[in-house]
Amino acid sequence: MKTKDYIQLEQDYGAHNYLPLDVVIVKADGVWVYDVDGNKYLDCLSAYSALNQGHVHPKIMQAMVDQAKKVTLTSRAFRNDQLALLYKELSDMTGYEMSILMNSGAEAVETAIKLVRKWAYQVKGIPRHEAEIIVCEGNFHGRTMTAISFSTEPLYRDDFGPFTPGFVIVAYNDSAAIEAAITPNTAAVMLEPIQGEAGVITPSEGYLKQVAEICSKNNVLLIADEIQTGLGRTGKLFACDHEGVRPDIMVIGKALSGGFYPVSAVLADKPIMGLFKPGEHGSTFGGSPLAAAVARAALRVIREEKLAERAELLGTYFMEQLEEIPSPYVHEVRGKGLLIGIELKPEAKGARRFSEALQKRGILTKETHETVIRIAPPLVIDKSTIDWAIPVLREVLNMS
Repeated sequence: MKTKDYIQLEQDYGAHNYLPLDVVIVKADGVWVYDVDGNKYLDCLSAYSALNQGHVHPKIMQAMVDQAKKVTLTSRAFRNDQLALLYKELSDMTGYEMSILMNSGAEAVETAIKLVRKWAYQVKGIPRHEAEIIVCEGNFHGRTMTAISFSTEPLYRDDFGPFTPGFVIVAYNDSAAIEAAITPNTAAVMLEPIQGEAGVITPSEGYLKQVAEICSKNNVLLIADEIQTGLGRTGKLFACDHEGVRPDIMVIGKALSGGFYPVSAVLADKPIMGLFKPGEHGSTFGGSPLAAAVARAALRVIREEKLAERAELLGTYFMEQLEEIPSPYVHEVRGKGLLIGIELKPEAKGARRFSEALQKRGILTKETHETVIRIAPPLVIDKSTIDWAIPVLREVLNMS
């Protein structure tokens, strides 16, 4: 079968909730992927940062194979020999005392919301069912009903109401707006340290620290959604580390499994995470022995291969090279580490055509919010590969 055959089958039998580039990937290795027609591409999306460790990392793959031969799923009705070890390793690596394992990032966000609401009623003393969480315009925390309830993107919300109450939306990168929105019923502020889906929107230096201070002063919890930005992507283990901010609750996922298996987690200290009691929350697959073994290997790779340090060094280099490209279409290059956005001017007539042109030349990217090309290769990329990619990007960014 050829590319067109797979595309037709997908169109005929699959829901049309995505508009992918017309490339059908059949195998991958490191930063490279290959399609069914034998073409080779540099992956500059990394499955939205799930592949920080690169495609099919041999150490993570071996851990998955070894565990799959033993036991894959017990449910949380029973204990397994991998989950407790993962709990300890997450604590040692991140500094948080406790964690809870889920599957998707959106599921972890929902878990954090439940945890915050229980804290609001049991600890802060907010009247039951009146807790509010402040979120930011342009946010992306998933596509569950609760997550879209506080989205400001009409595409995610239209035709899907009624919505979950309890959220207050303020401008991003405006700490004063957060402070002004706090009331006696405010339980938490939830934000992304960098808004990936909004177009790699990086806040002003000091913003996160200001928000953390406001939250502390008002007895409000700070939740950082680091599902895309965490685990090395921005040049630190967490994007919040760039400002020395330690959120009360951290949400992670994606690269927590290196792309092998859906694994996410919520991290917090005992006074918060300890509020969950048996039966209040759970997941059949969350914290399975297979998930835990894969996550343990994925974390080891991040540490041993110093992927955060690589992202900082190579991200700076990549950004510098992109900024030097003369193009009539580029408005701005922004980002941190290897999370980079190229925002285009209106005369570019959208980012999609540039992603399609890059595909034809062997680089896979994804447009976001119509005007931004996201550049986020696996953190195992090397300088010579970046040097290969720059002339291709220069050519496409200057096409008519």
